[in-house]
Amino acid sequence: MSLDRSILAFAGFMVLLSVVLTVYVHPLFIWLTVFVGANMMQSAFTGFCPAAMILKKIGVKPGTAFE
Repeated sequence: MSLDRSILAFAGFMVLLSVVLTVYVHPLFIWLTVFVGANMMQSAFTGFCPAAMILKKIGVKPGTAFE
């Protein structure tokens, strides 16, 4: 799996996890959803993505999401 696809999968997982936590654990977990969305927005404009940096360090190969 390429780095781009890994990032998309990770972001989707985090959004779904935060929704489940908000519904079943505590309403303030909605802030996790806000944080994930804000991070996705800033990385779209700046190109800085902490998750991508971590995934690169653990060996995920760079590549495009849709080839």
